[in-house]
Amino acid sequence: MSTTGTGTPAVANRGAITACVILAVIMQALDTTIANVALPYIQGSVSASADQINWVLTSYIVAAAVMTPPSGYLANRFGRKRILLVAITGFVVASVLCGFAQSLPQIVGFRLLQGLFGAALVPLSQSILLDIYSVEERGSAMALFGVSVMVGPVLGPVIGGWLTENVSWRWVFYINVPIGALAFAGVSMFVQETKLDLKARLDWLGFGMLSIAIASLQMFLDRGEQLNWFSSAEIIVEALVCASAFYIFIVHTFTARDTFVNPRLFLDRNFAVGMVFIFIIGITYLASLALMTPYLQTLMGYPVVTAGIVMGPRGLGTMACMFLVGRLVGKVDTRWLLFAGLAITAWAMYDMTGWTPDVSQWTIISTGFIQGAGLGFLFVPLTTITFATLAPERRAEGTGLYNLSRNVGSSVGISVVTALLTQNQKINHANIADYVTPYNQAFSDPTIAQALSPYTAAGRAALDGLVTLQATIISYVDDFKLMMILSLVAIPLVLLLRKPDSPAKADHSAVME
Repeated sequence: MSTTGTGTPAVANRGAITACVILAVIMQALDTTIANVALPYIQGSVSASADQINWVLTSYIVAAAVMTPPSGYLANRFGRKRILLVAITGFVVASVLCGFAQSLPQIVGFRLLQGLFGAALVPLSQSILLDIYSVEERGSAMALFGVSVMVGPVLGPVIGGWLTENVSWRWVFYINVPIGALAFAGVSMFVQETKLDLKARLDWLGFGMLSIAIASLQMFLDRGEQLNWFSSAEIIVEALVCASAFYIFIVHTFTARDTFVNPRLFLDRNFAVGMVFIFIIGITYLASLALMTPYLQTLMGYPVVTAGIVMGPRGLGTMACMFLVGRLVGKVDTRWLLFAGLAITAWAMYDMTGWTPDVSQWTIISTGFIQGAGLGFLFVPLTTITFATLAPERRAEGTGLYNLSRNVGSSVGISVVTALLTQNQKINHANIADYVTPYNQAFSDPTIAQALSPYTAAGRAALDGLVTLQATIISYVDDFKLMMILSLVAIPLVLLLRKPDSPAKADHSAVME
């Protein structure tokens, strides 16, 4: 492949290739959150309990996390273009089946199928973008990619809320049909197939053990609070299965040849540190989104669409800063950009620890914009420096693991903050209730004594509601504080990253010449 005088790859139809792979990523990213606001409607349609309906979300996340790492092997063995087309087709078909679902097992099964096909869309699209742009242009390319990955979950509740309220919850799945059709047509026309590696083999033992470990960990985190953790035999079994599978996976990886995960990848210090970084980002970003939706709807009484619109500026902050930072990458030390992103994120979380249901819409919008800006300072330089020193032949496998780390971080983060929210509500309720006695001086006020009398059933119910509200507010504050601490703890990791002496040479065989 020829290059221009500036070293830019001479790739025909590069704009069209970028557009079609970005569409595929947006389609997958939207589905991480677009169904959230529709859950109550889905729950009524399929006659599910509150606990059961959560599997509509977790089945998708787990399936996507499990199938992300093999995307590199599948691309090498069967061709990247072919696998991408199969993934787009399967994702669209599974989306239509989700819209047709009439029972809980059906929609959970189809969401599982949706996650299995959708897992390959992000890493394969990312590897194509890395191939068609020069090293100097990758910052801008990763900005486009980052916008599609990270803004999708923000737009999901807005679009999902509007579709659910004005059309039907089934359209949160049908919307993937036109997007998928455009992406399929673009990939078919403009992306060239890569060379096949017929000798490629999948390490079934490693893949199986990692899949079992991830799935059992997700079940452990999702059901632990409901079943009172280790007092339940199911939770004990899930913990043992997770630990055993992960142990076998680690031992097998370091003792066998041609394993599912190549341990030599982690000899690249930037890649190893980047894996930890993106895991923490997955926790803080999507977990905060998972908290904001019930906070706005339950505590503040916002309608579904209004809550989504108020959260929208978070995505605008991400988008603006991703494009800005995309131009700064290569001109400013990446480590300073990462430091700025973590500091901004920590500051936004610190501000949220002072929130109450009386917080103004402007405060929510401005703080959300700042938090989104912090992510914009993180995603682009982190992706760039993580793969800057990684050999091109290991890039497909590296992007798979990188996105696996982000997916697992997101699912673990959502499960942990949700479990902590429920647990802390009970603890805070008990602590506050200790101070509510008939002898409290506050009851000397006739107005309070009449409305919140501990001697009447109506008064006790009102008191319990007030205590529950206060306990819930404090629990949200505790979760925001935890994410602030995680952002601060990640700052020292910046010191472990190093600037590449010479950038890895790109392989451009994936695109049309």
